[in-house]
Amino acid sequence: MVVLPGSGAAAAGPGGATARRRTVRWFAAVVLVVVAATTAALAGDDGRAVVVRTPDGEVVARVPLTGDRFAVSYRNSVYTTLAEERYRVLPDGRFELVELAADQVAVLEEYYAVPGAPRPAPPGDRRHHVAEPDPARPAVFDVLNIAATDLGERTLHTPGTDPVPIWRLLTREDPTVLLEIER
Repeated sequence: MVVLPGSGAAAAGPGGATARRRTVRWFAAVVLVVVAATTAALAGDDGRAVVVRTPDGEVVARVPLTGDRFAVSYRNSVYTTLAEERYRVLPDGRFELVELAADQVAVLEEYYAVPGAPRPAPPGDRRHHVAEPDPARPAVFDVLNIAATDLGERTLHTPGTDPVPIWRLLTREDPTVLLEIER
């Protein structure tokens, strides 16, 4: 018996067209699962990420956001010591300043003029002292404009990821970056 290509008799066997289609479908399904898992990992549990971009739209960093907290640390230019602004992401995608932290109490009391007394940071905290920001002046942002200079050493901290030294990622003279939450 002679089987001609396309007659169907040999196509169903091992190595035939039907087997190849099954292999291609299986491979495509695996690729889709891998892409979906990678996308979820890159964008946090619910798809949110902290994005840092230049004013002209160039993305400098995109860091997955697991949970609803992140922080930006910097070297305070007045006291030349490390400080940190800690944010909580709101359900609408904006973010709110919820805590200030610093290695020197003076940064919190004098520079930020917090209304309450700073307290020692809990064990394992990156900074030595923490305080709540002034509730009479809530700080809620859609986009936060910051200067990521060598002097300030702005660094992004998100749970579960390594710190991102924003100031080292800029390759242009203008140190301005915009920080926002994206899905």
